[in-house]
Amino acid sequence: MQRALRIVIPIHSLDPGGVERVALGLAMEWQRNGHEVKVVLGRSGSANLCSAPPLDYWQIPTGFPTASWETPWMVHCLFTYLLRHQCDVLFCPGNTYAVVGAAMKVLLGEHAPPMVLKVSNALERPDMAPIMRRGYESWLRLQGSLFDRLVSLSEPMQREICKTTLAPPKHVPVIANPVIPRKRLRNLARIERRPGSVWKTAYLAAGRLVPQKNFAMLLRAFAKAARPHDTLTIAGEGPERKALAQLAADLNLAERVVFTGYVPTIDALLAEADAFVLSSDYEGLPGVVVEALAAGLPVLATDCCVSMACLLDDGRTGLLVKRGNEAAFADGLVRIRQFQTDADRARHIAAGYEIEGAAQRYLDMMADVRRCHRRESDRQRNLQLLSPRATRHPLH
Repeated sequence: MQRALRIVIPIHSLDPGGVERVALGLAMEWQRNGHEVKVVLGRSGSANLCSAPPLDYWQIPTGFPTASWETPWMVHCLFTYLLRHQCDVLFCPGNTYAVVGAAMKVLLGEHAPPMVLKVSNALERPDMAPIMRRGYESWLRLQGSLFDRLVSLSEPMQREICKTTLAPPKHVPVIANPVIPRKRLRNLARIERRPGSVWKTAYLAAGRLVPQKNFAMLLRAFAKAARPHDTLTIAGEGPERKALAQLAADLNLAERVVFTGYVPTIDALLAEADAFVLSSDYEGLPGVVVEALAAGLPVLATDCCVSMACLLDDGRTGLLVKRGNEAAFADGLVRIRQFQTDADRARHIAAGYEIEGAAQRYLDMMADVRRCHRRESDRQRNLQLLSPRATRHPLH
């Protein structure tokens, strides 16, 4: 039987977010498998705290808000925890936590635990200015030497990570993004897909209302392509909510676009939709697309990541258009109405992203990381004992 691991996961907060949701899902599965999992929280002042999974949380209580400087505060919290407690593996659940892991290397030096980073977002960032992009590329190369493993979500992403970070392929394992529990997969597979109406299409989008998702382009494309009875539902919350609602009103879409706000699950929305749409400028491997495939929905998506062609099976389960291209997306909204998806194939693809299987692959990988780290630590200690200073005769 695999020896229990002590796994520490830094989480900025319990606010809804795909990276954090996946991390907490993995943590629950690791805990069920008998491992000691500690979630180090930056803050817990979230409206969704009451629905947090039953895990072991640790945080430094504060009487002041820390959201505006969450990364420095997360570094402080995690450093404080690691000074006091033992840890076999530090699991950084997404790109935004890479700087937190790097800080642990600097602050703890040789006492830093082995670290695993799940690469959750695209490494190519077209939204950045050229000078920022060059700096970001240097930062990515540094990550290749800082982390013991960089987990990729697909084989195309693995190639991208190795090329960008210069990490050897053996340090970049491929583990499909653990998006859906087995039970939920079965429930989504039971959704009966009926032929859509020739007069109207119910489009569904989901995600945080932030610039990365480019919901503004989606609204403008919908205004161009929609028929009088077509509807668009956008599930999610975020800082762009007010601006997007105003844009919908300016485009005379207020009666046909619904902003649901935060919802714990989009399953009921998937059951009512005719097509799922993703307008992002960049992603790692979007879990919402996996959820849509599990429900047998056709998908229209931008080429926002190297994994998207695999998800859409080169056109069998959806349509791919160029990111940021409003005219192409509007055309895609028209074409997806007539698209005949292979629902069985879509559900087969989605099944590869279940939590239970991925959680075990993570555990096997982290056990190997711990063994390698201990062997290297023993080797370094032996080298120190054999050094001239250590073996010099006391009279010399």
